[in-house]
Amino acid sequence: MFEKLREAFSSLTKVISEKKLSEKDLDEVLQNFQLTLLESDIAQEVVESITDSLKAEMTGLSVERSKETGSLVREKLRSIMTGIFTKAGTVDVFKLIDAKKQKGEPFTILFLGINGTGKTTTVAKVAYLLRQAGYSVVVAAGDTHRAGAIEQLSEHADRISVKVIAQRYGADPAAVARDGALYAKSHHVDVLLVDTAGRMQTNQNLMEEMGKIVRVVNPDFKIFIGDSLAGNDAISQAQLFNKYTGFDGAILTKTDADTKGGAALSISFTTNRPILFLGVGQEYKDLKKFDSVAFVDSLIA
Repeated sequence: MFEKLREAFSSLTKVISEKKLSEKDLDEVLQNFQLTLLESDIAQEVVESITDSLKAEMTGLSVERSKETGSLVREKLRSIMTGIFTKAGTVDVFKLIDAKKQKGEPFTILFLGINGTGKTTTVAKVAYLLRQAGYSVVVAAGDTHRAGAIEQLSEHADRISVKVIAQRYGADPAAVARDGALYAKSHHVDVLLVDTAGRMQTNQNLMEEMGKIVRVVNPDFKIFIGDSLAGNDAISQAQLFNKYTGFDGAILTKTDADTKGGAALSISFTTNRPILFLGVGQEYKDLKKFDSVAFVDSLIA
């Protein structure tokens, strides 16, 4: 995973190690570095922030003889990228669920994102993860527009022994979500997961629908599902959903096939929200908790 981004950092370290740290040299090197980052699907504003910070710290810097320039560059890059994830913060969803459970109330998670990102499959993966952790789970089939969406979610639910609350196609998604909330509360279920539609033909209509679901259900947590292979489209989608719904965290799918690796950095930077999990395969167990320190170290090692 993330070979292209790892190569970009490695190349930068190598080039700077072979040059004096003058401003002229850095300008030339960082220009090429910017292009490589853009090719790795890192958003323009993130690229500028990284390179500006790096230039400010490296220009005119005198490196001690006992310390290799390459090591110093790696430390600066690590600090800059770690800072992006630190600013976005971290969330322990399990602790939030436990706190709500102590009150005798279900914890509601709303899933957001466009069709084709693996959203419904990710809902099933999260349900499986919660079941493995000992929580009871019910799922609401709030995508009442996409043909086959209810059947797809129901098939996943059958495989992991989770109940689905559903209505007919064309039904009001907010009503389906409300039915799920009522069922979870009356049956003392720990967690309600609400799947939603992801139509992008008209952004405004989609956002209004999401807003209605949020008002009706008042979810405890909102998760954006982004396709790491979608590049800058995933970033613009994250910004759009964050603007209208204010999601609490993101899950990136298909990261096992992602050779670029820019989505995690860009989404955290542009939305100031944490990456929660990475989808790393097709099995229900293939949902990996995102570790920002390990992610940065893997790029810079």
